[in-house]
Amino acid sequence: MKVFVTGGAGYIGSHVVKLLGEEGHDILVFDNLSTGHEWAVLYGRLLKGDLADRDLVRDALDTFRPDAVIHFAASIQVEESVREPLKYYRNNVINTLNLLDAMLETNTTRFIYSSTAATYGIPETMPIDETAPLRPINPYGASKVMVEQVLRDLAPAKDFQYVALRYFNVAGAASDGRIGQAYAEATHLITRALKVAKGEYKKLFIYGTDYPTPDGTCIRDYVHVEDLALAHLLALRYLMDTGRPDIMNCGYGHGFSVREVVEAAKTITGIDFPVEEAPRRAGDPPALIADSTKLKRVTGWEPGHDDLRHIIKTAWEWEKKRI
Repeated sequence: MKVFVTGGAGYIGSHVVKLLGEEGHDILVFDNLSTGHEWAVLYGRLLKGDLADRDLVRDALDTFRPDAVIHFAASIQVEESVREPLKYYRNNVINTLNLLDAMLETNTTRFIYSSTAATYGIPETMPIDETAPLRPINPYGASKVMVEQVLRDLAPAKDFQYVALRYFNVAGAASDGRIGQAYAEATHLITRALKVAKGEYKKLFIYGTDYPTPDGTCIRDYVHVEDLALAHLLALRYLMDTGRPDIMNCGYGHGFSVREVVEAAKTITGIDFPVEEAPRRAGDPPALIADSTKLKRVTGWEPGHDDLRHIIKTAWEWEKKRI
């Protein structure tokens, strides 16, 4: 199969490209390398480009003629989205429209979309299934809701086939140690904690200790990046087989608080790194836990890395390799 992967040099995208490559698929990665890395693209070819360049995107699709597109390229930091909303609407919505235009112009109609649990905002019930109301509380989540609506409208109008995967908190690194998270500025909790353990940062801040949770800190459903990569491959197979548009959650169905993650990171690293409590960050819901029943039922997804210690251990092995 020929697969066009936007943002395939980034954290999640590179793990999906790795899995696609190991299965023998023909891959073209399209990435502006603003947060991704050329060395992370282990299979296929890399075309450096930006989705804002509509002509370049169309020409790339027209030349490669993929069977499907997997779209990761986006801005993803919740706190930044509150400070810089236009950046998120421009990059996540307008640039996605550029991609969709180019796909229609080149008769490419199968699409896997990288969405997020941030679409749910503060959910009324837990765990969250796909029928829960979409009430995002930050521009990042709102930008993803907008694109999901575009996809719902596009599907019947143009016989456009898509699966949107709503990720919960992605963490960990490739089990073989070849790739992992490598953002210039670490914002994800597990990576940040491990970098504090390494001494790259002086202390780890816990943002908010007065949430309505058992220990007062936010609870998140942490899913290993390799399990998420597998979900993409299975969603792609499902789409190729059925052509049915759908939206599915991807998480483990249980969560850990910030304090629990910090203690686990200290145990795995053997380092009692400094931690300081700080006020809440804007845009953070108290808890997000996935109901991934649909993903399992329709694709056969069965996670193989559902263990917080294992997730942190793979991330720690990766971090120790980085200078």
